[in-house]
Amino acid sequence: MYVPRHFAVNDLARIAEFVDAAQSATLVTFDGTRPVATLLPVIWDRPDGLADGTYGRLLGHIAIANDQWRTAAPGAEALAIVTGPQAYVSPSWYASKARHGRVVPTWNYEVVHLTGAVTFHQDAAWLRDVVTRLTRRHESGRLRPWAVSDAPPEYVDGQLRAIVGVELSIGSVEAKQKLSQNRSEEDRAGVVAGLRAEAAGGAAAIADLMAAQLADHGSE
Repeated sequence: MYVPRHFAVNDLARIAEFVDAAQSATLVTFDGTRPVATLLPVIWDRPDGLADGTYGRLLGHIAIANDQWRTAAPGAEALAIVTGPQAYVSPSWYASKARHGRVVPTWNYEVVHLTGAVTFHQDAAWLRDVVTRLTRRHESGRLRPWAVSDAPPEYVDGQLRAIVGVELSIGSVEAKQKLSQNRSEEDRAGVVAGLRAEAAGGAAAIADLMAAQLADHGSE
């Protein structure tokens, strides 16, 4: 991933929080002739002492009918792309537009790339563990959380036979937060105001992130 220095995120704790909040990733593999991609719910199973070189595993599952698991070579490198909010940035929002006019549109966003060897699992116990963990994660905050054990055992067994587990042994982590950090504080404040007036869903989230960065910079 192309990551200019001013857009790079190196704090592994922050990156982990971002991936946890996103709750999904797009798994990209190569089938020998072209890239193949699938969006899937994931868990980042990582050590408590997360540090460079000890990134743990990304876990999930795909449908057994999805040929991606058959076409990726065993142990081949795969890429998991985790995306956050994103928004178009109009040059009309920059204060510098009125001064010299040398401005162009851009796109602000957050993204994490996790890369490593991928393994696919059909073992029922392995699959049950991952499905149970994913279910607990998404049901835990509900008034009446559903559990895998709520369904008839034979039904669950049949559902497990219809999926394949995904395990990405993470070898590298790259994170990018493109929030107009290369522009002046005045221009960035203009972008925040412009985004606040937009109706697009990602605009408000990007505005919040940019405003928080500006506030942090002002308190330094």
